[in-house]
Amino acid sequence: MVQLTRILRMACSDQNAANFLNEGKKIVGVALNYMDVVRARNVPVPKEPLVFLKPTSSYLQEGQPIVLPKVFTKVAYEVELGVVIGKPCKNVSKADAMKYVAGYCLALDLTAQCNLGAARAAGHPWTLGKGFDTSTPVSKFIPLDQVKDPHNLPLWLTVNGVVKQKGCTADLIFKVPDIISYVSQYMTLEPNDLILTGTPNGSDAFKAGDVIECGMAELAKLTFKVCAE
Repeated sequence: MVQLTRILRMACSDQNAANFLNEGKKIVGVALNYMDVVRARNVPVPKEPLVFLKPTSSYLQEGQPIVLPKVFTKVAYEVELGVVIGKPCKNVSKADAMKYVAGYCLALDLTAQCNLGAARAAGHPWTLGKGFDTSTPVSKFIPLDQVKDPHNLPLWLTVNGVVKQKGCTADLIFKVPDIISYVSQYMTLEPNDLILTGTPNGSDAFKAGDVIECGMAELAKLTFKVCAE
């Protein structure tokens, strides 16, 4: 009876997590989290995760276009592993952190570099450059049992058929448990919240009329057309 109850709870949790686009309260991003990016930019390796927030209104599903806001002149793509939280998570250890993961998704963290560059220079928040409408395209939910090792997933992205990003989550500086444990010290991670773990090297600007494709191992593949506002 106990085992049956546990199975039913897990099934219910997975079903709820599959609706993370509608049920999630926040998106937590991590910047500068791949070693190849650190080497390419010749910057110090971060000592702690560089965390920012995005609104859930930035979500975009496949079949809808990426819309470039007219207030921005340079928006870049970033392909990422997304981690969906399964239950309330506060002050958890790295050893226990994976117990709070419901599953995963493939995601793009679109970034208005024109805005972010100025914000960084002035010490201002990144909110506008990270959180605009359609800036977080995501795949369907990928259940936990379909991912053997979240730290060994190839990622790739093409623009108009040309490969622009190619990396692997093995290159993450801060692994999934590191991020969950760190963030949970400051805020409660809630069911259906999404963590964007960072992007490999190759992020660059794209434009209206482009077609962006991206993939993660054999688990997910996405295609988006780009248009201007």
